Amino acid sequence: MGKGGKRASFSLSDAMTIVVVVIVSFSVIISLVVFNAVFLGSMQSNAITTSEQSVDQVAVTINNYTDDMLQIMDRLYVNSITDPDSQEELFEDLIDIRSDVVMITTYDIHGNNTGIWSRYDTKDLIYTNLSYISIADEGSDGLGISAPHVVSVLDNNYPWVVTITRNTTDGSYSNAAKIAIDVKFSGIARYIDEVGIGSHGYCFIMDDNGNIVYHPQQQLIYAGLKDENEEIKDMTDGSHMSDGVIYTVKTLNNSNWKIVGVTYLDETVNTRVNYMIIVSFLILFSAVIVSFLSGRLFSHLFTKPVNKLTDAMRNFEEDASGFVFKPIAGAIEVNRLSDSFEHLVMRIQQLMEEVKEEEDTLRKTELKALQAQINPHFLYNTLDSITWMCEEGKNSEAVMMVNALAKLFRISISRGAELIPIEKEVQHAQCYLQIQKFRYQNQFDYDIKVDKSCESFLCNKITLQPMIENALYHGLDMIDEGHIDIRIYPDGDDIILEVEDNGIGMSREKIDEILRHDITDRHGIGVKNVDDRIKIYFGDRYGITIRSELDEGTCVSIRIPKITEENVYEK
Repeated sequence: MGKGGKRASFSLSDAMTIVVVVIVSFSVIISLVVFNAVFLGSMQSNAITTSEQSVDQVAVTINNYTDDMLQIMDRLYVNSITDPDSQEELFEDLIDIRSDVVMITTYDIHGNNTGIWSRYDTKDLIYTNLSYISIADEGSDGLGISAPHVVSVLDNNYPWVVTITRNTTDGSYSNAAKIAIDVKFSGIARYIDEVGIGSHGYCFIMDDNGNIVYHPQQQLIYAGLKDENEEIKDMTDGSHMSDGVIYTVKTLNNSNWKIVGVTYLDETVNTRVNYMIIVSFLILFSAVIVSFLSGRLFSHLFTKPVNKLTDAMRNFEEDASGFVFKPIAGAIEVNRLSDSFEHLVMRIQQLMEEVKEEEDTLRKTELKALQAQINPHFLYNTLDSITWMCEEGKNSEAVMMVNALAKLFRISISRGAELIPIEKEVQHAQCYLQIQKFRYQNQFDYDIKVDKSCESFLCNKITLQPMIENALYHGLDMIDEGHIDIRIYPDGDDIILEVEDNGIGMSREKIDEILRHDITDRHGIGVKNVDDRIKIYFGDRYGITIRSELDEGTCVSIRIPKITEENVYEK
C-alpha cells in the first residue's frame, strides 16, 4: 500500500525552515511598509524644517544688508533736503568709508545724469549707463532696488552691482529727481553660493514677476542647460512640494525679491528611507551574510594572501631592480611561500647589483680605452716639423709650435678629468690648428665663433680635435685654399659644437663607414671614438651627426647636454 505512494522530497527541518522564512518574511514586509510610511513622513517634515531654516537665514542676512543700504539712502535723501550744499561731501565720504559702494549718481526728471561720484575713473564718453537702465520702479516710499547688472560707465572696470534709488523731487539736491547708489552684489552672490541644503540643494533670488535675480547655477541657466519650475513665481511664502522637490519661498521685507530654497527629496528623504529598507533586508538575510562572511574569512586566510603573493611576483617581474618585497602574513603554508620568495628576491637583486657593478667597471674601462687611442702619427709629424724648423733656422716658429704642442698636451691630460670647460676645449683646438697651420704652411685658414654663455659648461675633452683632423685629411687635403669654421652655441638645454669645412665632401656611404667604424683610415677612428665617448657619458640621444655634399664641404655637428661643474655626474 505504501509502496505506490510518493515519498516527500524534503525533510521536516526543510519544511520548518520554509514556514519560518515565510512567516518572518511576511512580518518583515508588513513592518517595513508601516515603518516606511512613518519614517517617510518624519523625514519629509525634517527636510521642510531644514529648508525653511536655511531660507530664513538667507532672508535675514539679505534683509539686514538691504536695510543698511536703505538707511544710508534715507540719510542721503534727508540731507538733500536739509543741507544740499554738503551733499557732494557726504557722497565722497560714503564712498571712502564703504568699500562695497561702487558709485553714486544723480539724475534729473528727464533721466539725464547730473553727477557721478566713484573711487574709480569714469569713461570720457559714455554711450550706455546700465545702472540707469536697470533702475527698478520705486515703491510708495520712493525707494527701489534693481536687478544685478554690470557698471558700464567706469573706465576698464566692470563690477557687478545692484542699484538702490530714491526720488528727491520734493526739495531736491541741485534739482536732481533721483539719487542712485551702485552697491557691489558679489558679497550677496558669494553668500548665496555657499548656502547648501542637503548635498545638491541650493537657494536663489527671484523677483515678484518670476524673473531670476541671482542663481548659483546662473551660467547653466543662461546656456539653456537648466531651468526652474515655472510654478515657483505663483507660490506664496512657505514650503511647497512638487515632483519630488521641496520649494521654500520667503519674500524680503524691503524689496520685491524672494528667496527660494530648493531641496531634493531623493537625496534628503528617499535615500535615507531606502537605506533603512536595505538595513532591514540585511537583518532578514543574516544567514546568507554569515555564509558570505565565512567565505570571506577563508579568502582572507588563504586566497587573499596568495593573490597578494601573485601580485608581488608580477611586480617583481616588471621591475626587478626597484622592487621592495613586504612579507605577506597568512596561513603557515603562505608564510613559507612568502619567506622563500623574499629570499629569492634578495638573491636575484644581489646578483643584478653585481652584474651592474661589473658593467659599470667595463664601461669605464672602455671609456679609458677610447681616450687612450691617441694618434702617434700626429706627434711624430709635429716633432718632425719642429726639427725641420730648427734646421732651417726658424727658431721663433719652432718655439711657437713647441708651446702650442705643450699646451695641447697639458689640456689633453687635464689632471685625469674626462670633462673640461668648453673654453679649455676651444683652446685645445686652437693649439692643434696652430700646429697644423705650421705643418701645412698656411694652406688653410680657420674661424672660431663661441657663444660666451657656453664657455663655462663642460664637454668631453679632445672632442673638437678629431673633427678638425678629419676635416684636414678628408676635406682640405686636396684643395689649395681651405677654410674651417668652428661654431659653438646653445640649443635649449643642449649645446651644439659644429666643425664645417669647404673641402671635397663625402658620400653618404663614407659618412656611414665613419660612424660605424667600418674603415681602416686612422683619422676616421677619432670621429667614432668621440661619438662613442659622448654616448657612454650622456646617453644615446647625444653624439655626432654629419652633413656633407660632394665638392661643397662637410659639417660635423656634436650635441651634448648643458653640464656644469656643480651638477656634473659620473657615468
